Amino acid sequence: MLGYLGEAGANVRRAAELLEELFRVWPDDTAPLRSEISDCELRGDELTRRIVHRIHRSRLTPFDRGDVYKLAAAVDDVVDDIEEAAEETAMYQIEAPLQQAQALAGVLRDAARDLAGAFEGLATPEEVDGHLQNVRRHEQEGDRIYRDALAALFEGGVDPMVIIRWKDVLTAIEEAIDRSRNAADHLQRILVKHGGAPG
Repeated sequence: MLGYLGEAGANVRRAAELLEELFRVWPDDTAPLRSEISDCELRGDELTRRIVHRIHRSRLTPFDRGDVYKLAAAVDDVVDDIEEAAEETAMYQIEAPLQQAQALAGVLRDAARDLAGAFEGLATPEEVDGHLQNVRRHEQEGDRIYRDALAALFEGGVDPMVIIRWKDVLTAIEEAIDRSRNAADHLQRILVKHGGAPG
């Protein structure tokens, strides 16, 4: 069970790193990066299925079954939003990168790295709390960048269609960051319930 959760965390980290790279190289050919992100999404679905299957097969699990299911679903949601951001960027044929989108993708990458670090540290839960606190800090930074980005779009006399397109992309990235925080909160609650980490 813990092994699958660790793989799910690593998968989130990989997807977020690919998205950050996509925004760094945009508008160069990003088809290979988007394909890898889609592979991560499929991998996330498969890992979630394996975790659920293990929950139903095992008499004993390290955590409550319902808690593990919610945690696995929360992690999978992060990758879903990452794929959505990548695909919307391509679908809208956005011509030039937005600095705030690049910054937001960087925050998501960092949040995903800390989320993965938390899962990797589950065998020694005392190491997990710092990663979880960092995810919360990244989420707050993401909120700030997201608000600033929307304000800049609406104040800059930008074409309304460009505003709509970028708003959708920015929202998908911001939601991925929020879902990282949601997964971190689920993990924190599980560890507190089982006496594995401070609240």
